[in-house]
Amino acid sequence: MKRTRIAAVALATAAAALATAAAALAPALGQPATAADGPYLQDPAGGEKAMKSQWTKDEMHKLEGQLRFYPGIRYKTVTRPGPSGASEYERQVADPKTLGWQPSFDFGWAVSDSQLVKKAVTTKDGRHPIVVHAVLRSADHAKAVEVRQELADRPATGRAKVEGGKRIACDTGAYTVEWSLTRSRYGTLTGTLSWDSSCEQYRTAFSTENGKV
Repeated sequence: MKRTRIAAVALATAAAALATAAAALAPALGQPATAADGPYLQDPAGGEKAMKSQWTKDEMHKLEGQLRFYPGIRYKTVTRPGPSGASEYERQVADPKTLGWQPSFDFGWAVSDSQLVKKAVTTKDGRHPIVVHAVLRSADHAKAVEVRQELADRPATGRAKVEGGKRIACDTGAYTVEWSLTRSRYGTLTGTLSWDSSCEQYRTAFSTENGKV
């Protein structure tokens, strides 16, 4: 009886450890909660506050902008039995066959105005019309995803996330993100960044052969 009790406790402990490991692994691999929880690419590269910027011709007004591109890995889950001897401890694991991308675009901006002196003593005040635009292009320059929004009456500093609304298949090659951010009378900022649609790292991580799931 004592041996049976010890074995049951050991199996339960192993199953609990496995569940904990799976739960910890899921967010790191882009569990489909929100795209913002996953990794992103940023233009310009650098820290969180890195921005592209330009002054108006009279050097009295400045526009700053940034794009964060979230590839947004997505997948479905399947039910698998627990480890040998504890098959009743079922678990939900990612199905590599359902992997795909669902991109979104996160724009940041800052609008500054100089007071009397050019490029000096700036303030970030008022409400502003901001237009954001982005295109995800495949290697042959075809439009895979395009978004455009006119954001009226926005604060001088802010962010806006725009969902791409389309699914991109895994392993369909290299893509280029072209983006722009416009504030009328202040100008337009533009940029590009590259993205590889390979899902190999996720496919490997989700493989049952390497013990990751």
